[in-house]
Order: sequence, then structure tokens, then C-alpha cells
Amino acid sequence: MLSRIAESLFWIGRYVERAEDTARILEVQTQLMVEDPAVDVAATCDSVLAIMGVPVTAGETVGMPELLQRLAFDPASPASIHATLRAAREVARRARETLSTSMWEAVNTTWRALPSGRFDAMAPPTAFAWVRGRAALINGTADATMPRDEGWQFLMLGRSIERADMTARLVAAASLSTSSAWTTSLHACGGYESFLRTYRGLETDRVAAEFLVLDRLFPRSVVFALSRAEQCLQNLEESGQRAGFHNEAQRLLGRARTELEYRSLADVLTDLPHEMERLQRTCAQATDAVTRRYFAGAVAATWRGERG
Repeated sequence: MLSRIAESLFWIGRYVERAEDTARILEVQTQLMVEDPAVDVAATCDSVLAIMGVPVTAGETVGMPELLQRLAFDPASPASIHATLRAAREVARRARETLSTSMWEAVNTTWRALPSGRFDAMAPPTAFAWVRGRAALINGTADATMPRDEGWQFLMLGRSIERADMTARLVAAASLSTSSAWTTSLHACGGYESFLRTYRGLETDRVAAEFLVLDRLFPRSVVFALSRAEQCLQNLEESGQRAGFHNEAQRLLGRARTELEYRSLADVLTDLPHEMERLQRTCAQATDAVTRRYFAGAVAATWRGERG
């Protein structure tokens, strides 16, 4: 497969997942700020911007309108949903000849809401629901129309690395908030009912964190996403390597997964924000490794939220 096409499919997967998960994180945090009068709005906004890697000027007071502008509606902010969806359409255009007509239409019609101003005019809850719906449409169309060849592996690899990174951000945000943030985070991931069935109605911060980080069956958990990314890399490697890993990305992601799975839960939860920050760095390093190995002559795309 041409490295240009492989790179485009990888970043379609990442950008669509990034837009959806940014909407999920904003939905969680804005709902908490609206519903809980005890929440310090300025401190919460600063925390969310820090988690997403968006700098705040010293002495600047950031409220909810500024938070939404920077992370949702500002086309000039690299971390915003607007900029991310625009980037998804641009890389899809470069890979147009490999996409099914229905998948291209799903991406392109999503993008058309941006220059028309329709997305910017939406109320935040409506905007978040719209982003989640469009991401589901794009991903569902890809699932239904793409052959399970190398292109599919790169699309899923990008989606899985981004999902691990963004779930880590969601977990970090919840761990820095009130206890109710865990319940809201589970709802935002669409996993609240699965969580209740898994733990038979037990609701504590500890088991919620365990579910979102370590569950091997829930598709939005960190461990599930890392495992899926590892499988994609294994499928892309045709040589039967008998020892070690020549694929640096596979080594990085596998080590991150095993460090989470084989350490005691108490160790992982002791400093959860720090653990999730380490994972974000690993995802950025794995992206660099994928770029060097598969995308000849390319420079890894980056965004302000990545931790190097």
C-alpha cells in the first residue's frame, strides 16, 4: 500500500476518534459544572485545558464560554473539534480513491457543517450529540464497506491509539473531579450499563477506574484499545519474528498494556493522573514509530494536546 494512503487512513481513524472523545470529555465536564453548584468553574476549566494540552496565559481566568470556544468551536485551536473534523476531511480527500463512496460522503457531509456555520451555531449539548452521531456514522460506514486489508488495519490502528489516549484523558479528568464524575464518565463512554452488569450494581471510584482502564472486554477501556492496536500492528507485519520486536510501536504499546495489566490495581490507582500522562506520552511515541516505519518521508502529525 502507498505510504500516502496508509498515512491518510491512519489519521482518519485518529481524527474522527479525537473529535468524538473531545465531545465526550466536554460533555462530562460541562454537565458537572452546570449540575453541581459546589464546583469551582474556573479551576475545572483550567484542569480540562491542562488535560487536553491547551496552555492558559498566566493570570487569565477561563470560564465555560472560553473553554467551549477553545476545545469545540475555534477553528484556529488545534485541539478543537472544529479543527479536528476539518483535518479528518482533508486527509480523507487525499485518500479519496481508496474510500467507498458512502464513507467519503459521511466524512464530507460532516465537514460541510463547519464552513456553513451550522456547527458553531449549535448549543453545546446539541453539538456534542451531533459530533458523537457523526463519528458513529463514519465509523459504522467504514465497518460496513471497507475490506479487512492493510487499509483497514491502518484505520483501526489510528482509531485504537487515539482511543487509548483519549480514554486516558477522560480518566484523568474524572480522577481530578468529584466522585460523581466517575458515573458521568461512564455514561459519556456509553458504558454505564455494562459497568453495572460487570460489578453487579457496585458503584465506587475504584471499580469505575478499573473498568475504564483495565477491562479487557469493554471497547473503550485503555487496555482494550491498546490490545486492538497491538493486533493491528501484528497483522501488518508479515515476517514471522521469532524473538523480540523489530516494530518499535508494537513494543511500546505492548509494554504499556502489560504494565497496566500485571501491576496491582492499587499501584495503578495510587497516582492515576500521572499514570494516564505516561500513557499519553507512550501513544505519542508510538505514533512517531508508526510514522517512521510505514509512512516513508512523512513527519508525524502532532497536536498541542500530545505529550512528548
